[in-house]
Amino acid sequence: MRDRVVQTAARLILEPIFEADFLDGSYGYRPARRAHEALAALLAAVRAGDTAIYDADLQAYFDSIPHDKLMPCVERRVVDRSVLRLLRQWLTAPVEDRDENDRPRRRRPTQGTPQGGVISPLLANLYLHWFDVVFHRRQGPAQWAQARVIRFADDFVIVAKTIGADVQDWVERTVEGWLGLTINRKKSRTIVLAPGEPEAVTFLGYTFRYERDRFGRGHQYLVAVPSTKAVTQCRAAVRQLINSRRGHLPIAVVVAQVNRMLRGWGEYFSFGYPRRAYRAVNAYVVVRLTKHLQRRSQRPCRPPAGTSWYSYLTTELGLELL
Repeated sequence: MRDRVVQTAARLILEPIFEADFLDGSYGYRPARRAHEALAALLAAVRAGDTAIYDADLQAYFDSIPHDKLMPCVERRVVDRSVLRLLRQWLTAPVEDRDENDRPRRRRPTQGTPQGGVISPLLANLYLHWFDVVFHRRQGPAQWAQARVIRFADDFVIVAKTIGADVQDWVERTVEGWLGLTINRKKSRTIVLAPGEPEAVTFLGYTFRYERDRFGRGHQYLVAVPSTKAVTQCRAAVRQLINSRRGHLPIAVVVAQVNRMLRGWGEYFSFGYPRRAYRAVNAYVVVRLTKHLQRRSQRPCRPPAGTSWYSYLTTELGLELL
C-alpha cells in the first residue's frame, strides 16, 4: 500500500511534465482524453479519404520495454537523482515466479514496467511517445507518405491515402531495431477500408467496416460497431456472474452485479452503432438469468400469472438492460 501511494505521488508530479511533450495523436492514459476520441479520429480520417490502414500489434509491450532505453527518455526531462533512483527501484523490483517443479524463483527484470503499478501506464506511454516523435520528423512517414498515427497506449493504427511496403518497413525498423520491441506480424496487416471492399479493421474493441443500407437503396456507410470478440468477452463476464456456483447469493445481489457490469460495458461501447450488439447481449442476459432462477432450488421460480419473464426480470427484479 505504501508503495502504491508513493507511485501515485510520483505520477501526479511527473505526468504534467511529460504531458507537455505528448503529441495530439496519442490518446491513451492521458488526462481529459479517452478512447472514444481515438475512435472518432479514425472515423474522421477514413471519411476524409485516408482509406489505407496499417494495423500494428506489439507483442507483450508492457513486459518488453528495455530499461536501458526507457530511462534516457525519462532523463531528458527529469534530472532529480532521488526521483530517478526511485524509478529504477520500481523497474528492477524483484519478481517471484515458479519453475517447472513449483519452486519459487526470484529475478530482477531488465525490461518491462511494474505489473499493475500506478506508474506503469505513464512510463509505457512515454516510451512510445518517441515513436510518435520520429514518425513526424522529416524522415518519417508523416512527411513523405502524408500518413497519420492514431495511438492509444500500445495499440496504434497508421492511416494514409496509400500505404506501401516502405511504410511497413519503416515501422518495423523503428519499433524493432530502434525501440527494441517486437511486432506480431501474424496480427499486423494493411487493409483498404473503402466502399465495395470486404475488409474491416478492429481498433480498441470496435470493428470499422462498410455496411449496406438496410433499406436497399444501394448505398454503403462506414460504421463502428462492437467487435465480435468484445461481445464474446461480455458474454463470458455474464457467465461469471450468473452460474450455478453463485446460487447461494440473494438474487438482488446477482442482479445488482449484472447491472453494474452492463452499465460499464454499455458506457464504453456506446460509440458508433452498438444497437445490434446490445440486443445480442440483452438476449443472452435474459436467457441466462431465467435459467438461473429456474434452477436455484428444487421448486423452480415462475413469474406471476400474466407476466412474461422479460417483464418480471426488468420490473420486479430491477434488471437494467442495454
